[in-house]
Amino acid sequence: MTNPVLVEVTRGAVIESVHRGAVSVFDADGKPVWEIGDTERPVFPRSAVKAIQALPLVESGAADAYGFGNRELALACASHSGEPAHVELASAMLAKAGLDKTALECGAHWPSNHAAEIALARAGGAPNALHNNCSGKHSGFVCTCVHAGIAHAGYVKSGHAQQEMVRDAMQAVTGAAHGVDNSGIDGCSIPTYAVPLKSFALGFARMATGRGFAPERAKAAKRLLSACMAEPFLVAGTGKADVALMQAAPGRIFVKTGAEGVYCAALPELGLGIALKCDDGAARGSEVMIAAVLAKLLSSDEAVAAKLSELAHPAVESRIGAKVGLLRPTAALN
Repeated sequence: MTNPVLVEVTRGAVIESVHRGAVSVFDADGKPVWEIGDTERPVFPRSAVKAIQALPLVESGAADAYGFGNRELALACASHSGEPAHVELASAMLAKAGLDKTALECGAHWPSNHAAEIALARAGGAPNALHNNCSGKHSGFVCTCVHAGIAHAGYVKSGHAQQEMVRDAMQAVTGAAHGVDNSGIDGCSIPTYAVPLKSFALGFARMATGRGFAPERAKAAKRLLSACMAEPFLVAGTGKADVALMQAAPGRIFVKTGAEGVYCAALPELGLGIALKCDDGAARGSEVMIAAVLAKLLSSDEAVAAKLSELAHPAVESRIGAKVGLLRPTAALN
């Protein structure tokens, strides 16, 4: 099945490029609300499911033991841009467990925020694991290990107790098998699993409502999504789409991007979960798709829908900042 064109990129009056994709919207009872394209096709969710991967941090009691509030929990679900606030908070999380950056096994890369990258270089510094966009998630992992009395060395490896907790949570929340046959290694070195796109939509509907969860898991899920919605900057960073989308309706929209054009989202007030994949892996395409989907689902609130629709039509600019085209959702998303 060939997925439909969901986003067009124009230059002048001409369509220059297109992005195909699939979209799945589910309620927590397992009912499909809106589906476009092949939602049965397995996809790697990448970082879009960090809120599910953070469930053991809360459920184990580690978050409470170390006094983690919204800021720390948001960072545990983040793909941050390596700005000072992100780096400092990840370091502080580790310190609560008596650890430092040497405990992290996610690898290092330069901050994705350009100003932070330049500042670090000008200071003669070099990136370390705290600058990795996944350092908050990994700090949560090692804090969970320490609190549970598990040796944290090798925590990124398949079969380690930490990754078994994450796998079990992912499997239970999405209802899809996470096994050797559909596994791979994510950019931050932990296992990732390719399952049908629709499974992630169902999973986030459950995260948003707690339906089908035991009371403790329902409470943990609500706490994590609420933390992200309360602290969107810590989930992403300056100028990031996730921040703009969550700020369009504070406390009402949860979104999380993942590499290779994946997005997961939840609308707690509607009890809906959303998952989408831009086929070519382009973030610019997936960002337009998720904004358009949210605008449609929240169309009854004209002010919010207008903000989201604006985000779904970003400009294509020349090097001097002149608007020379735009990205726009196709009729399939309207």
